[in-house]
Amino acid sequence: MAGLTGVNKSLIVFAALVVVLAGIKAASVIIIPFILAAFIAIVCNPFIKFFARYKIPKGIAVVLVVLIIVGLGVSLGGLVGQSINDFSQQLPEYKVQLKEEFVWLVDLASKYNILINKEQLINMFDPGKMVDVATNMLTGLGGVMANMFLIILTVVFMLFEGPMLSRKIHMALDDPDRKMKQIDRFLESINSYLAIKTLVSLATGVVAAFYLWILDVDYFVLWGVLAFMFNYIPNIGSIIAAVPAILLALVTQGPLVAGLVAAGYLTINTVMGNIVEPKFLGKGLGLSTLVVFLSLIFWGWLLGTVGMLLSVPLTMIVKIGLEASAEGKWVATLLGSGEDDVAKN
Repeated sequence: MAGLTGVNKSLIVFAALVVVLAGIKAASVIIIPFILAAFIAIVCNPFIKFFARYKIPKGIAVVLVVLIIVGLGVSLGGLVGQSINDFSQQLPEYKVQLKEEFVWLVDLASKYNILINKEQLINMFDPGKMVDVATNMLTGLGGVMANMFLIILTVVFMLFEGPMLSRKIHMALDDPDRKMKQIDRFLESINSYLAIKTLVSLATGVVAAFYLWILDVDYFVLWGVLAFMFNYIPNIGSIIAAVPAILLALVTQGPLVAGLVAAGYLTINTVMGNIVEPKFLGKGLGLSTLVVFLSLIFWGWLLGTVGMLLSVPLTMIVKIGLEASAEGKWVATLLGSGEDDVAKN
């Protein structure tokens, strides 16, 4: 009977989860701007604390931060938007040139008795489609950012309400004394993770754009923004962000420059991902590679482009929340990379 009760409980939890996910999917038009606003507010919260150290009133601090966000967003959005429009107009021509380069590689392989069916290989592996993935994600994000006024307004209210969030959660719990440390650790972990991840991603984008500018690769600002956003997706994101720049360099400047671009991206992502990021984040927040890939698919299905770009931060929030709960620790362990458990043993 107890076993049957446990099964029924699991079915109820699963059914409730399906209903919640269906509700999120149906209300994605409202939820996506809210998630973006929450993400921006969490990233900007350290700046509010910085201004508070110098006795700057909170209202003025929030206005300054919002002005900085709007200024950067408008200026960068103008550059990126123009680059996307120009690149989209040139894209058909680039695709034709890419196929020609691809055919040249196949002909080169045939000289060494490596026989490959050109048409079949091009149909299976169309390099132009990889460029489409990146540009479509940027275009989709631009569509979401059309609600900029709503997002900024929500950010303002979140920045004002932020310090009271922890207190409200404590008051809402039946036993706040027992849960207080877990809640504080949960909120601090989310804040530190998103803030540090954003700074590392920003550094990755700036270095990548500067490197491409040195190599005189077209649309280097666009590829820098792409590297910044896709750095939130470990392993997979850096590959997706590098492909368009490498292929464009191959088409416009030849294999040598394309090889230099690939080597540069590999070096940047190796340094940032394996040296800089672990130094500040530590290895305790790691996710397994399989979970990273599955989270990309899941959040992309649920929330579209924004879900794909923020798939790892959203999964990290779920993981941190599960770690703060005794009942959910086993799920957090499955989501983790397992490196910490191996180190402990």
